[in-house]
Amino acid sequence: MADDERSIELEIEVPGTPEEVWRAIATGPGISSWYVPHVVEEREGGAAMASFGPGPEMQIPGRVAAWDPPHRVVFDGGEAAGGMAFEWLVEARDGGSCIVRLVNSGFGSGDDWDGQYDGMLEGWGLFLLNLKLHLQHFRGQTATASLPMAMWPGPRTDTWATLTAQLGIPAAPAIGDHIRTTAGDAPVLAGTVVDVASWRIALVVDEPAPGTAFLAAEGTGDQVGVSIWTYLYGPEGAAAAARDETRWTTWLADRAVPPEG
Repeated sequence: MADDERSIELEIEVPGTPEEVWRAIATGPGISSWYVPHVVEEREGGAAMASFGPGPEMQIPGRVAAWDPPHRVVFDGGEAAGGMAFEWLVEARDGGSCIVRLVNSGFGSGDDWDGQYDGMLEGWGLFLLNLKLHLQHFRGQTATASLPMAMWPGPRTDTWATLTAQLGIPAAPAIGDHIRTTAGDAPVLAGTVVDVASWRIALVVDEPAPGTAFLAAEGTGDQVGVSIWTYLYGPEGAAAAARDETRWTTWLADRAVPPEG
């Protein structure tokens, strides 16, 4: 396959009927509950909008290029998208589960494309895990996403050690451990560890509200993206997200450059 035809192809088995899984991957409330906030006009040719942050430059318009519920949906950027597209396929399995397949196509060649490919491959791994957690624990519900992040000095191993130490949590907890932030100036975040790697932790959250969360240090260069992303459910979750997002953003920004001395 030529460089300009590269694609990311991933799949994951998730609980739920095709209709339940479809809601999670093809509708605005569903996608917002495990990825980033979305608005989707639910028809072929409909408009879509993804929000990756508060600024206007972080609002990414898109299009529903194909709509075949509950089996296949394709999102792209429209006629001027340069070929980047996201195809989602749902296949029912026995026992009340489905296989979800993602084909993220349209990657070009060169160092910049290589970096984007690697970053999106790593990121999709996180988000597909969160899709599975959403369908396991909160199927049919809608979360409020809070996505604060900041760039910290690398390398990633040092950054992760600094982040976890400053939050007062273990850098390498075991799956099943219950952890809770203990830094006095950070918002409270607590939950059960459901996945862990050398640079991230995934939680099913019980405080400040039911939901999921990812703490991560992403990237391999001199600058590392540090994120504390939460997806909190119900009115209690929406209130907690509104209260804590600015606090987390400030906390991360204040630590982006270590103090001298």
